[in-house]
Amino acid sequence: MKDSAVLLIDCPDRKGLVARVSTLLYERGANILHADQHQDHDLGLFFMRVEWALNGAGDGQDRFDLDGFKAAFAPLAAELGMRWKLSASARLPRVALFCSQYLHCMADLLHRWRTGELLCEIPVIISNHRDVERLAAFYGIPFEHVPVTATTRAEAEARQVELLESNEVELVVLARYMQILSSGFVGRYPDAVINVHHSFLPAFTGARPYHAAHARGVKLIGATSHYVTEVLDDGPIIEQDVARISHRDQVEDLVARGRDLERMVLSRAVRWHLDRRILCYGNKTVVFD
Repeated sequence: MKDSAVLLIDCPDRKGLVARVSTLLYERGANILHADQHQDHDLGLFFMRVEWALNGAGDGQDRFDLDGFKAAFAPLAAELGMRWKLSASARLPRVALFCSQYLHCMADLLHRWRTGELLCEIPVIISNHRDVERLAAFYGIPFEHVPVTATTRAEAEARQVELLESNEVELVVLARYMQILSSGFVGRYPDAVINVHHSFLPAFTGARPYHAAHARGVKLIGATSHYVTEVLDDGPIIEQDVARISHRDQVEDLVARGRDLERMVLSRAVRWHLDRRILCYGNKTVVFD
């Protein structure tokens, strides 16, 4: 694990922004590891991600004073109208995983977490079914069964929120969780609930999208991962991928390839969020390399 800090910035665009930020970092002795920026010329917005080492530059420097930098940066950010987030890699985000009965995304995320690809803590797995219970036990993660029916939806969601708060969860990942979250739930975690679904939307909705797509004779299938907002399946898109198919592919082939795509786009989205590579604005995202 890198011992580093990441600063994410978005603000109105103007000349000299990169110089102002990099100069302050230089003056405080930072060894910059990565820096990237983006301008939205139509909206006049500027976005930046800077990562630097906290353990000095390897030349005998003392450890970087992150609190001191934060205090020095705050007035500069206020002057330039910046929204900003500063975080250290040593502090692992706490993530809750939700799923229903399809376990392919859950199994993939847990494997990547166990092998160190996803740097986070997973204090709880929540599901409205018990199918994932044995998988959670295998990875040593507490499992909570919270059934959901049309008449108990509010109570179930209240229990879920209680579990998230007691476990100090910062990010919720819907690994094929087949329930709609209320606006109240989503509002508690702005830009911190990640979902995945097939990319046919808004076409081929319902419980059997691949069957409907096969009947229609589509030539591309795909998957989308996005942040959840109050508008169903309309949040800022983080990642998408597609696969070409042909007339030879049957429904089972579409389902299998679709699940592979869902695994890939969800794991990428989660990893980029954990790496502090994403900035949201409007209903779009900037995902830094």
